[in-house]
Amino acid sequence: MTALLQVNNLSKTFKLSRNWFNRKTFTALDPISFEVQAYQTLAIVGETGSGKSTLAKLLVGAEIPTTGHIKLNGQTLQPGNFKQRCQHVRMIFQDSGTTLNPSLTIGQLLNEPLVLNTDLTEEARHSLIRETLQKVGLLADHMNFYPHMFSGGQKQRISLARAIILAPQVIILDEALASLDPSLRAQMINLLLDLQEQMGLAYILISHNLGIVRHFSDEIMVLSQGQVMEMGKTSDILNKPKHKYTKKLIMSQRFQLSHR
Repeated sequence: MTALLQVNNLSKTFKLSRNWFNRKTFTALDPISFEVQAYQTLAIVGETGSGKSTLAKLLVGAEIPTTGHIKLNGQTLQPGNFKQRCQHVRMIFQDSGTTLNPSLTIGQLLNEPLVLNTDLTEEARHSLIRETLQKVGLLADHMNFYPHMFSGGQKQRISLARAIILAPQVIILDEALASLDPSLRAQMINLLLDLQEQMGLAYILISHNLGIVRHFSDEIMVLSQGQVMEMGKTSDILNKPKHKYTKKLIMSQRFQLSHR
């Protein structure tokens, strides 16, 4: 069976100097390949600077790869086709409040991607907005409210609503659960799992928190300095890590947890 998301030899190198005689480059991500199935969550872990954010930007089309390509349902996603990418691959960030325009109502925020990417009538768009808000645990009437009227947890649900309203196939969670307290985090994880089951979503979870990774992901990719150290089932990686870098990450997390 063909994987929903296929990443083949994807890499990113940045030019640090324009001087022809002294051309310096920095490789943020070495060529990597992996697959993610529908209904599956792949966690990407590693220290700051490991290449996690670069990979996320390549997946959503915010950066153009130096080498490689990305396929969704067997179809290559073109780097310059932002409409195609926007419809199928969405991202949710850690600080959802900063991504919500304070001058727009929630309804207006959710209406924007529909206007840009669909041919729905105004009535159909409003109906879909109300339905989507309810799907993420908010009220239909919240479409008339402004972002400052919501708590941090509710803002994250609004960001989730904006991510799923175009019925994407892949959602990237870039530390999206990190700022929530444990009870809200558990609620959000349950909601994400429910939506995954309902919509057949594939999640790419970027996280420093191995506790979240353990409870939420099916597989883990461990990155360090743009290279894959190891990849496999979550239980195998966390219980029996093979690479010394992975062991270091796990021991660091255990130390932090034991001293809280």
